[in-house]
Parts: sequence; C-alpha cells; structure tokens
Amino acid sequence: MKKVRAAVIGATGYTGRDTIEMLLSHRFAEVTYLTASSDESVPASVMHPRLTGRCGLDIEPLNFDKLADTADAALCCLPHKVSMSFVPRMLEKGLKVVDFSADYRIKDVEVYEQHYAPHTDRENISRAVYGLPELFRSELASADLAANPGCFPTGAILGLAPLLKAQAVDPEDICVNAVSGATGAGKKPSPGLHFPNHNENIRPYKIGSHRHMPEIEQICEGVAGSGVNVLFQPHIGSFDRGIISSIYTRPSKDLSQEELKRLFEDFYEGEPFVQVLDSPPEVKNVAKTNYCHIYPAAVKGRIAVFAAIDNLVKGASGQAIQNMNIMFGIDEKEGLL
Repeated sequence: MKKVRAAVIGATGYTGRDTIEMLLSHRFAEVTYLTASSDESVPASVMHPRLTGRCGLDIEPLNFDKLADTADAALCCLPHKVSMSFVPRMLEKGLKVVDFSADYRIKDVEVYEQHYAPHTDRENISRAVYGLPELFRSELASADLAANPGCFPTGAILGLAPLLKAQAVDPEDICVNAVSGATGAGKKPSPGLHFPNHNENIRPYKIGSHRHMPEIEQICEGVAGSGVNVLFQPHIGSFDRGIISSIYTRPSKDLSQEELKRLFEDFYEGEPFVQVLDSPPEVKNVAKTNYCHIYPAAVKGRIAVFAAIDNLVKGASGQAIQNMNIMFGIDEKEGLL
C-alpha cells in the first residue's frame, strides 16, 4: 500500500508535536512536510526535543507549491480564525485536509461569528464533515475536509449521543461540567497558567459563554432530531492533559442501571476507541491514548454520565489521525494503538 504523505501545518504547538509523533509510528503514512508561521526554518528536534533522533525534518515557512508537491494530506493545527485563511488553498491544491480549528465546525455562520470572528471562507463550511467518527464515519470516508471536533465537545457529545438518539432524556435539561488539563489552553503563556497561579488550583471560566457550547448543541441537535439546550461549564485544573466531563440530565423514561449501561454498550458496539466502563473513568487511564472511557449512572431520578479523554489525543491529534485514516481508506486504528 502506498503511504499517505502527510504535512503538519502549524507544527510548533502541542497538537503539532503529538501529530508528528503519531505519524512517526504510522505504517501507512509518513511525515513529509512541517510548517509554522515563522519566517525562518528550525529543526523539528530543536522545537520539540522529544523528536531528537526520530524526525530529521525542519519546520519551515509554509510554501503552497512545496505542500502540493510533497503531501497528500494536510493536518492543519492552526488557531481559530487563522485556519480559514489557509484551508481553501490547500483544497485547491488537491489535498485532503483535517482542520483542528473551529473554523469549519459550526454550520451557522452567524453563530460562528458571534463567538469567533467574521468568516472569510463561507463556501467551504458546507463542504466540511464534522470529524467525530463514531457519528459521521460514512460521511468522512468520502470527505476532503474534516472539521476536527473541539476537545470539550468530543467528551460531551460522546457522553450524550446514546441518550439523545434513544430519546431517553429531556433535551432541554442538560448540564455538562468539564475539567481540562492546562494543555487545553495551548502553548502560549498567560498569567492564569503561570506556575504559582495554576499549580494546586482549579477554576471555572467563561461562565455560560464558552464558545464550545454552540458546537455541542449543534451536533447533539442532529443526533436528537430536535432542539437541545446544554449548559456547558468548563474548568481548568492543575494537570497537564486530559478532560473529565460530568454530564447531568433528566430521564424521559424509566431506565434501570442495567438498561442504561446496555443502551451505551449497544450504541458503541464495535467502536474501537469508546469503552463503556463498570465504574467512573479517570483521566490518567486515558492519558496519551485515543480512547474515551464512559460510565453512565442512574441516580436519584437523574442520569449522570462521566466521560474521560485525553484532550490532545482523542480531543485533537489522535482524532485527526483517525479521521485521516478513514478519509484515505486506512484502518482507522492505525498509528493509534
């Protein structure tokens, strides 16, 4: 099988580094081009010392002609509001693109612009397939643009989808309380992530206004076939990586603990990266993996669902590799086990 030539666009951040590492262990893909916004090239092993002796490529300024000559896939690890300036030219060059930003996730342009910025590539929004394989695998197989989900939405949607599909809960009464590690804020330093401020600390932020909320609601509404109202409240904790999502909702029909667990097991039967547990998940057990661990519980007249992922893997780079695999007809587990 001919190897997929993969470029990592925006290779200097955490997701860029993790994407490179996964591609290095991929049997049917190879890293052929690394880029960043800098005007000068720097060896990948200098930017990411973990890659010393493993990757001899430089991280270079982006050249679209070189990109087209050296790559079949572009894994675009650029920030929100920046990615949409580059993705159209990648598509014009004939590449398949997995975009890590929010620029192609939200179908309603007005909603996107309310939370991010004016959108400059509206024509490609409808072209993008939301990159959650558990829900959109068949569409991804023929896509040339995948909108990689946000890290918080990944855990929240996977925790809610079986319930909404079965119409087992009130779609207007959903609360998602989630805690992310510090890498979820990106590589750029900030006062809140300064070690004395962040260490041994946890804090909520963006109360009722986080920009992942409309993304969660959009996908959940598609699953439910009706309007969905989600109160999403993020927190940031003093650990490096991972997200634990605690989801609370009201059942619309009686479900025992056994029936609830069976509902989730049936929904995710055959899914390689979702595991339904018999006890609550822990972040450490999914760290540096592409797995989502889920535990649903029927308790005190409510349904609580707990979902754990690694925000940099299933919440970003690993899911992107999974999407790339599906788009190129490769076993989606390749490079991820």
